[in-house]
Order: sequence, then structure tokens, then C-alpha cells
Amino acid sequence: MRVLVVEDEPDIAALIKQTLERGGDVDVDVAMTGEAALAHAASQPPHAVVLDLNLPVIDGLEVCRILRARPASAAVPIIMLTARASESDRIRGLDIGADDYVTKPFSPRELAARVRAALRRNRPETVSKDDADVYRGKHLVADFDAVAVSVDGADVRLTRREFELLQFLVQNRNRVISRDRLLERVWGYDHAVETRSVDVHVGRLRGKLGAAATQIETVVGLGYRFVE
Repeated sequence: MRVLVVEDEPDIAALIKQTLERGGDVDVDVAMTGEAALAHAASQPPHAVVLDLNLPVIDGLEVCRILRARPASAAVPIIMLTARASESDRIRGLDIGADDYVTKPFSPRELAARVRAALRRNRPETVSKDDADVYRGKHLVADFDAVAVSVDGADVRLTRREFELLQFLVQNRNRVISRDRLLERVWGYDHAVETRSVDVHVGRLRGKLGAAATQIETVVGLGYRFVE
């Protein structure tokens, strides 16, 4: 599995590279600028990206936007790494298309765990019968085998994370799913990680589902439930 680390501080880039490659199953390429990152991703699409935001010329947010706009990298997990720790910065990064957000100073081991989780989620797997079904509701039609979602006949474009979130909620419809459970099954890591990203992604998903948005209910203090 190939990981692209975009970081303009050589010492930090070297530390991340060393930590990720320690297990022997990941190859890490380093780009020091946004331009270099975009060029590298175009020539050798990575399986995941660790992206610093404070880059010269083209910053990390713009790099993320461009990667998400390219078909070859639209579904590649992007983990933002930055000293910007405010909630507004985190939400902005997630809204642009990041899958995860790690603030500096950071634990190299925790970052490696998040990267491994992202790689597990992005690794192609055989689709099971449960994953290959089609949900048809009053407004929503979701073909999980064909990766196609529509509301009232209009196609809805979801990110990979939004699609997986919808899929898990639909497959467990009429059951309350906690944020911790969603983090474990959709994001691939445990409840020790910030659960705010779940709320952000659910909000974005609802915004795209239009008339079907009310089928995702918030159960105060517990989590979320997809209802018929």
C-alpha cells in the first residue's frame, strides 16, 4: 500500500515515513509542496494521503479540493495534519473532503493507527450478499452493489465516507447506532478518537439526501437511526 505524505518540514516528514514503514507493509512517498503532491498523485495515485495544511504556494486545503475533484483520487482517504486546532478549522477540513483530522503536536503511533484504519477501509474487498442489496424507500433508492444513490429519481453524489455511512445505517435500519459504533465500523477505529467527525458527516449526508434526510434520526444521547 502506498501512502503520500505531504509535509514541508523534513524532520516531521521523516518521522512519519519511518513510523508508517515500520510494519513493512506500507511504502511512503514524501512531497514537500502542494504542487509536488498533486504531480505525484497524478502519476502514482496513492492509497492514502497524509496532508499538512500549511504548505507554500498551494496550501493543503486547495490540494485537498483538487484531489477530490480528480476521478483517480476522489475516493482516496485524506488525513489532514495541521497545527490549526480550532473546531471551525476541523469542520472546514472535513467539509472540503478530508476523512480525518490530526492536530500538531501529534502522536506518531496514533497517526499510524489512523492511516492503517484508512487503508483497511479503502482496500478492495469481495462484496458480500448483505452489501450487494438495493434499498428502495419513498424517496431514496440506494444500490449498494452499483454504488448508486438517488432521491426522487435524481442522482445523488456522495463521498466514499458518506456512502459507507449511509450503507451501514440502512443495513441496520430501525436500530440506534452509537457514534462509537459508527467510528468503529465506518471509520475503522475505536471510540477514543474524536466523534465530532461523525456528526459533521451525518449533517453533510442529510444535506445531500433532500426529501430523504428525515430518515436519518438523531437519538439524543445515543446516536443515529435510519428509519423506514
